[in-house]
Amino acid sequence: MTSGNDPLLTPAAVSGDDGPASPCVHYERRGHILLIRMEREAKRNAIDKAMTHGIDEALNLLDDDDDLWAGVITGTTTVFSAGTDLKDGSGRTERGGEYGMIRRRRDKPLIAAVEGPAFGGGFEIALACDLVVAARTARFALPESRRGVVASSGALFRAMRALPLNVARDLLITGAVLEAERAYQIGFVNRVTDPGQALTAALELAADICDSSPVSVSASLTALAAQHEADDAAGWAATAEAVERVRASDDLREGVTAFFEKRAPRWTGH
Repeated sequence: MTSGNDPLLTPAAVSGDDGPASPCVHYERRGHILLIRMEREAKRNAIDKAMTHGIDEALNLLDDDDDLWAGVITGTTTVFSAGTDLKDGSGRTERGGEYGMIRRRRDKPLIAAVEGPAFGGGFEIALACDLVVAARTARFALPESRRGVVASSGALFRAMRALPLNVARDLLITGAVLEAERAYQIGFVNRVTDPGQALTAALELAADICDSSPVSVSASLTALAAQHEADDAAGWAATAEAVERVRASDDLREGVTAFFEKRAPRWTGH
């Protein structure tokens, strides 16, 4: 089970040439590009507190280093991310919020390179990025309603911004899976690649961005974000209201219990 954020249910370092070792998040510089890898494949890259702080530290570097102009975040070749680790929780950070990135104010482009499932909070990570590159094996889903919870890391308003409204509504209330090709056709995915090539294509797209003036790119992203500030505030308020409603429900407790007991939930509607 995944959810966009752990409050419904219940300092790690980053490795690479800029930081000490950690088993779950690694980063490396590629010229003006920062590549961030989520590597917890045995747990389907489910995000725990260590992973949240690792992503946060990497994105702090991207934000603060003037020599870095773009970022790419990816998982492994089999899975992008299954969202929150429900056993340990994912926590949040001061600068980034959920997963170290969901509420972050950024003015440098961040590209999601997706192979395999991006479910629950994993999809919400992709929604929080500026561009998405996906292999044909990539799949996107918001299965929270099947567990008695709601998507609480931005999908309740970002999904309808990035997707046609009826598609967003379908995903949010049925838990349906959106395949990469369909996501490309409706404009959510920017590039579709053969399996195993999403990261390569994302790095090529980042390099293409770096041929533009970083000042111009930053100014453009800042202007776009400013036009959504009021909508974002309303979206977070509506999300908080939805979270409180399900938090008080019997269906939440049944959904969590059914997940851990590996059975179909028996909903009451209360």
